[in-house]
Parts: sequence; C-alpha cells; structure tokens
Amino acid sequence: MSYTTQKNAAKKGIFTKEMEDVYKEETITKPDLMGKIRDGRIVIPANKNHKSLIGKGVGEGLSTKINVNLGVSEDSFDIEKEYIKVDTAVKLKADAIMDLSTFGNTGGFRQKIVENCPVMIGTVPVYDAVARYGKKVKEITVDDFFSVVLDHAKDGIDFITIHAGLNQVAVERIEKNPRLTHVVSRGGSVLLEWMKENNRENPFYEYFDRLLEICKKFDVTLSLGDGLRPGSLKDSTDAPQIQELIFLGELTKAAWSEDVQVMIEGPGHVPLNEVVSNMQLEKKLCHGAPFYVLGPVVTDIAPGYDHITSAIGGALAASNGADFLCYVTPAEHLRLPDLDDMKEGIIATRIAAHAADIAKKIPKAIDWDNEMSEARKNLDWEKMLNLAIDPEKAKKYRDSSKPIDQDVCTMCGDLCAVKRSRTVLEK
Repeated sequence: MSYTTQKNAAKKGIFTKEMEDVYKEETITKPDLMGKIRDGRIVIPANKNHKSLIGKGVGEGLSTKINVNLGVSEDSFDIEKEYIKVDTAVKLKADAIMDLSTFGNTGGFRQKIVENCPVMIGTVPVYDAVARYGKKVKEITVDDFFSVVLDHAKDGIDFITIHAGLNQVAVERIEKNPRLTHVVSRGGSVLLEWMKENNRENPFYEYFDRLLEICKKFDVTLSLGDGLRPGSLKDSTDAPQIQELIFLGELTKAAWSEDVQVMIEGPGHVPLNEVVSNMQLEKKLCHGAPFYVLGPVVTDIAPGYDHITSAIGGALAASNGADFLCYVTPAEHLRLPDLDDMKEGIIATRIAAHAADIAKKIPKAIDWDNEMSEARKNLDWEKMLNLAIDPEKAKKYRDSSKPIDQDVCTMCGDLCAVKRSRTVLEK
C-alpha cells in the first residue's frame, strides 16, 4: 500500500520505516504513535529524498528535540567551517539542523548536507530567494518564491519555515499596535516588505494550496513560522503576535486536510511569567500541533549569555507543552556563531530539554540522573565523567585541580560530605 506523507500513512495504518525509527528511540506504543501522527500531534519530518535520514518524532509524549541553526552569510562566508559545524552538531546529539544560509552556492551546500546527514534538516526558502535572484525584494515574483520552495523540497529538505500567517490583516495589527522592535523575523520582514511594496497579499497565504501541493509530493513538514514573534519583552504576547497565531491555527487545519504534516513556530522574547500562557495559547489555537520555539529568551539584557536566557525559557516552555527547542548561542544578537558558540548553545539547550522531559515525566528520562547520583554516592569519578552531558568539559575541570585524596574533589577535600556520611550511614 502506498502513501503520500507520514500523516497519510498513519491514516492508512501503514507503519513506515521512519515510524519504526521513532518507536525504537522513544517509549511509546505503536498504536499511540500512529494515532498521534494521524491527529497531527506528532510529526516525523522526513522528506522522501533524504535517504540518509534516521527518523525523529516531534510532539506530544515524546522527548523534547533540539535544533541547531547554521549557514553562511555575505559577511561570514566559510563553507568548510559550516560542514564542520554540521558534523559537530550531530556528534553533540542535536536532533535537527537548519541551514539558514543567505549567500553563495546555497544549493550545493544544502545538497551535500542532505546527502551525508542522518538528522532532519530544515530551511527558510525565503532567505534563499533573496540570495539566489539578487533582485530587490519588490521584484521577486510569486513564481520565484515557489520555485525556491520546490527546489528545497527536491533537494530533500525535511521541514521548511514558511511565514504564511503574516497576511494583510496581521500587518494591520502591527500598524494599529505599534511595537518597540517592529518585525525581527528575517523571513517575516522580507515578506512584509514585499507585501507593502507591491500592495499585495502574502503569496504563501494567498496560494497556500500551491504550497501544500509541494509539501505533499515530497512529504515536507510545514513549519509555520512566527513572522511576528516578539523581538523584545515589551512586545511579548501582543495583538500582532496573537493575530498571526490565529491564522496559523487556521492554516494548520487546511494543511491537515491534505495530510501535510505541520508544526508551529513560536516566540521569541517572552518574560518568564508569560511563557506558560504562550504554550497554552499555541496548543489551543493550533489544535495541539507540535510547537517549535526559539528560546524563548526571558530577558533582553544578556548579549553574550543568551544561551542561558534561552535555556531558562526553553526549560519552562518545554515542560509546559513545547516539543522542539531551537538553540540559541552566546553569539545571539552579536554575530554569526563560531564552533565554540555552537557547542555552548547545544549543551545549554540539551540541558533545558532534558530538564523539561523530567518535569513532563517522559518515561526513563530521569534514569540518567539517577545513574549519575548513584555514581556520585559511590564517588565513582570515571563513571560520573562519562555520564556527564559534556564529558570533555567535565574531565577538563577534574584534571585541572587534582585533590590529595583521589576519592574527593578540591571543593571539599577532607570535608567531603558524601564520603563522611556514607562512612557513617553504611557501616
């Protein structure tokens, strides 16, 4: 029996190879997995042309996934460094990679990643439209936009960010509700400029059925982008953001009617006290579709440390419904991240995701922590270091300050509480 998309396969009762990948990794029954894919609560981004892919599930009841952004720009163009980043991201257990390249031979870079990378890959085709045609934004045609989307689908991209909810009504909300930081989404700002300069509707909203045809043919998961995400705490949870989210919910149902898989992208800069309500709004307005969040960044004052502000928000978001965290690096708001920035961002986001999985009571999530605690109780340093989320860094710290007594560390030395209490209580 044939199928068009993972969602269509689930409706037909077909358990695909990618579903089998997810089943082996997660603690979910096959009927539950298929049922949630059928209902749109789980997606498996898996383009039919991505032959090296190992399927990953994103959504309700599954472990929280993390994404790594990379790619070149005109100001920082070194393709070889980006290939190294791809390999490093996979080694550091990222679940997805988004190529956000905005300059040069984007197609060649994208195709090479797809050929060799086992994790799901995403792009923002609007970036590539600007880079490829070299036109003023106003002069890009509707066919230009869709030609790029089609090429990304043919190349094997598993999910694409499309800001289809940024329509004329949503733009009116911006004009009637002025913002401090206006539109901070790159893709959203391009489409806003195109719409205003041409006095036309967003082509991805107006011709949404054309977009669905491409996604359905190649089983590209549609990541409905938040073009009006807040770029500052002052703009959080405002009328433009919520207006766009309402449209994203409507577009989700339209995509589901064609068996196209959908996830929703979310904010952005959000104060800590609004994070939970943002998760609830998305799940309600978008009918339980998986939620993919950038951060959220919970304070605006920490350039150089935004991997921390993001991890704080990400942990709270994921423990209250977010399914997929986009990493943020220390270089956020400052420059293109280098390899060290990328590693810091990945580890911080993985910590946030794991902490959320414990809070969500994802089966077996806490087993890792219990194993670490057992090793600490036994003062088994080798095991502790091997269990660390970043063994390399943990070993570096341990080796940099050797204690007299190898059972303890130089923080407490002879006053090690673990050693003393174990001696007393385990006689």
